[in-house]
Amino acid sequence: MSMLTPPGMGGKYRVTGAAYPRMSRPRRRRRIVFTLLGAVLGLAVLGYGSLQLIHVFRGEGGSAKQGGATAAKHCPSNGPKPVAAPASAAAVALPQPGEITVNVYNATQRAGLAKAVGDELKKRGFAIGHVGNAPADFDKKVPGTGLLVGSAKTDKAAYAVLGTQIEGDSQQNDAREGADIDLILGDAFKDLSPKEAADKELALLAHPQPVPAASC
Repeated sequence: MSMLTPPGMGGKYRVTGAAYPRMSRPRRRRRIVFTLLGAVLGLAVLGYGSLQLIHVFRGEGGSAKQGGATAAKHCPSNGPKPVAAPASAAAVALPQPGEITVNVYNATQRAGLAKAVGDELKKRGFAIGHVGNAPADFDKKVPGTGLLVGSAKTDKAAYAVLGTQIEGDSQQNDAREGADIDLILGDAFKDLSPKEAADKELALLAHPQPVPAASC
């Protein structure tokens, strides 16, 4: 072996002339791979962060704040939409009991029922017209608690006000011209609604409660 033969070559290569065989170091491929992976990961993180910033500025972020207040919760597109309830419902103009003339008729077999009910309604402020037994078309033919009969032109609010005084009443129109209303007491009638309950129902008619907001 020549003294000029590089160690470990086992005499395979011979040096001729002034040039030596080039001994290059192994390429560090692992470092290159890790460097590329790091670059790709960094670009992905940067892109995701940019997308989140866009959502925040557009007000789409769940925790983004606009005007110092937390962004409102959104319902699913196919779910119920939130409905804002008004702070208070507008008052409804109702006729006073004294503006409603009531004719009280007894269609039952209980003697003196029409007079007793008429007297109580008068105490509660209603104007009382005729009192007596029901006409033949209704006598013993009203199975419910009571029937309110009036003109088709009668204010519906008047029916509602009188209806607060009796549970389970029904309504019917006839050909009369006046605004008076007949209260025909039926077989199921026991007594008028307690005054406290009737007053509470009348107050709800005059001041309806706002409808609560729907939740998602």
